[in-house]
Amino acid sequence: MLSAQERAHIAQVWDLIAGHEAPFGAELLLRLFAVYPNTKTYFKHLGDCPDEVLLLNHGQRMLEAVGVAVRHVDNLRAALSPLADLHAHVLRVDPTNFPLLIQCFQVVLASHLQDEFTVEMQAAWDKFLTGIAVVLTEKYR
Repeated sequence: MLSAQERAHIAQVWDLIAGHEAPFGAELLLRLFAVYPNTKTYFKHLGDCPDEVLLLNHGQRMLEAVGVAVRHVDNLRAALSPLADLHAHVLRVDPTNFPLLIQCFQVVLASHLQDEFTVEMQAAWDKFLTGIAVVLTEKYR
């Protein structure tokens, strides 16, 4: 799936954001809700105007899952199987929302990392996040 160079880019970016999962995740959610308001339907537990603590907590959980994927890039299917079951069978998230999340996450990365987030890194992260989305949607079939 990913070349050695792409894996290096994934790890390099993750090293830059590790430890900041909560604020990055909260910003990702806020951006997702602002750009794609219909996605709020999957986050009813956050309410219409989610407070900072709820956003930080859920954002942290989301990016911790990305961290799991970074650590298990060679076996995403096994590492993310419980998360795939949750999204397909319990939460019933429409899989068309995953590309929207990917887009918003990349904007958050670019806005924070700026020049450190090179075109090559963005391409590697796009490929990596798309791989995560594929794994998360496999249980829908």
